[in-house]
Amino acid sequence: MHRALVASVVTVAGLMAACGQSTDSTTPSSPSSSKPAAAVDGKRLVNADARTDQWVSHGRTYAEERFVPLDQINAENVDQLGLAWSFELDIPRGTEATPLLIDGVMYATGAFSIVYALDARSGKLLWSYDPKVPKAAAGRGCCGPVNRGVAAWQGKLFVGAYDGRLIALDAKDGKELWSVMTVDPDRNYTVTGAPRVIDGKVIIGNGGAELGVRGYVSAYDADSGEQLWRFYTVPGNPADGPESEALEMARKTWHGDTYFEQGGGGTVWDSMAYDPELDLLYIGVGNGSPWNIKYRSEGKGDNLFLSSIVALRPDTGEYVWHFQTTPGDSWDYTATQHIILADLEIEGQPRKVLMQAPKNGFFFVIDRETGEFISGNNYVPVNWASGLDPETGRPQVTETADYSTEPKLITPGPVGGHNWHPMSFNPQTGLVYIPALVTANLYADGPTPQVALNLWNVGTAPIDLPDDPDALGAIGQTTKGMLLAWDPVKQEAAWSQDLVSPWNGGTLSTAGNLVFQGAADGRFAAYAADTGELLWQSPTNSGVVAAPISYELDGEQYVTVLSGWGGVYALAFSALQPQVRVPAEARVLTYKLGGKAKLPEAKLEPLPLPQPPKVTATTEQLAMGRELYHGVCAVCHGVAAISSPLVPDLRYMSAQTHEDFHNIVSGARAVQGMPPFGHLLPPEQIELIRQYLAKLSHDLVARDAAQ
Repeated sequence: MHRALVASVVTVAGLMAACGQSTDSTTPSSPSSSKPAAAVDGKRLVNADARTDQWVSHGRTYAEERFVPLDQINAENVDQLGLAWSFELDIPRGTEATPLLIDGVMYATGAFSIVYALDARSGKLLWSYDPKVPKAAAGRGCCGPVNRGVAAWQGKLFVGAYDGRLIALDAKDGKELWSVMTVDPDRNYTVTGAPRVIDGKVIIGNGGAELGVRGYVSAYDADSGEQLWRFYTVPGNPADGPESEALEMARKTWHGDTYFEQGGGGTVWDSMAYDPELDLLYIGVGNGSPWNIKYRSEGKGDNLFLSSIVALRPDTGEYVWHFQTTPGDSWDYTATQHIILADLEIEGQPRKVLMQAPKNGFFFVIDRETGEFISGNNYVPVNWASGLDPETGRPQVTETADYSTEPKLITPGPVGGHNWHPMSFNPQTGLVYIPALVTANLYADGPTPQVALNLWNVGTAPIDLPDDPDALGAIGQTTKGMLLAWDPVKQEAAWSQDLVSPWNGGTLSTAGNLVFQGAADGRFAAYAADTGELLWQSPTNSGVVAAPISYELDGEQYVTVLSGWGGVYALAFSALQPQVRVPAEARVLTYKLGGKAKLPEAKLEPLPLPQPPKVTATTEQLAMGRELYHGVCAVCHGVAAISSPLVPDLRYMSAQTHEDFHNIVSGARAVQGMPPFGHLLPPEQIELIRQYLAKLSHDLVARDAAQ
């Protein structure tokens, strides 16, 4: 029984998918009390590029370029950049938000969807709001209780809470105005993405395709929270008939009906963009549920709208066109990665284009009026496809991609060639700056997946990795991260910079010939936008995965980034990156020329060696416990129980924790953030996991004695 259970949850291969207390609100103290807070309307959003003293939308503008036409900080003087102020967030977990900057107030979010309003000049806290997401909800998502930011509209802020709520706040004091549940709370839905607002409609998606859900995107009235429309990305129950013409078309690309019971996937968990002139909303759609198309669609069909970019009418949610980046996705190759709109000259003609570098390793340039494929090329090594059809852009899938009969080492792996971390486009250099990853993964077919609370639903078999830390570190050397400057017209790299880890921050480009990016190993850096030369770097204590912003206040240019190591790679794959050991901290960091502020010393205290209990399990039982651990626990506590400082390293468990282990796994620490798994694991399997962890503790003690 245990092998079927493990095969149906995330495995070591599957793990690579994309892992002070605040009160509800504090008393406000606005730095610009004469102005209404967050007075953002349609005109400000449409004309956002004209204001360098504001960052009013997630990607600065509806086109999501993340380019700022400021050059006070430039390639010649960036070495004078220093910390102006910092603010420590409440929970030292993964911090992924892009803050908004509106009329001198910065609005940021941290782990478990807590919202902060800060004075952008000083970093002083004006108010904070805690939606009180149940800590046990962390087990319902793939990659930690993260949040990517808020949206603003006419004095309100909107945040998607991790447990599925969409919440409206009064921007002046953080008081809750309304809250609606946007998902089925009985399924493994989560919300981590930043909402967008178009003409008073708050657009929000959700996540959870790894854990058995059906994806959609919804619009809510900004004033009342009333649901206005919903667009499902995969067909519903075949017995009920199609819910729209678009889903009737999509249903023809699916086979069988088990996909509906398993969820189908297709979650819209991150990227969106909007063209006001064409009045088109562009959404990025995620992977299938389960990943393995054998169990989702009888091993065949394109499975629309999985791994697609879909254009909708924002007033009604009406389907207009789609472009599928990975037809019949069976590798977790989402198309939820950052979407950028731009006007480019291609073959001597101006084109309104949409650009995306999805997980599958190919960079796509698409006509954003029609969805027509313009051009594409692989931006990282790829072996699952030999290229793209020059007319349609359809990937030309190779035999290597088929793991139905034997395991295959496939590039990229499910963490992708580019994950959620935002890229940026600089119209002056004509380059897109991608936080790229070079990864591979051994995929293998698995038994029929199950759908249950906190249970991964991938349909791939467990893959074995060694427990030895040195061997794991050597495997990690085969992956890398890089800052990649990509020419979207020539479809080729202009330059690249290798980075220590694959899991690094998003990018920002400026008119000062600069590209800013934070790194996993605790640095924030600036590069020359035209050549890639490293010009400046500063320590951030923790790793950076979020994307920076820049703005001008009182004649000074500032750059802000949130630090806080986290996400699936930080949680699950610390063993593969032993050189990345950063403290569990979360901060807002703001820089300016001549800044003199200092961060406290980064401290990473070594853990005392454990005194593990006696191991009584047989060799065969330890192997079963190892398999169970990597199926259920490793997504948060790491391969071979080698974890980052974000969560407890289970090799160092105390005697008391060993004694309490069964109760903890069954839910005794749910309020502290340890999800319950008693509904999945009977007591004898929990004991096998504990025995395996005790064995790892003994290995740790022996390793220390030998050094």
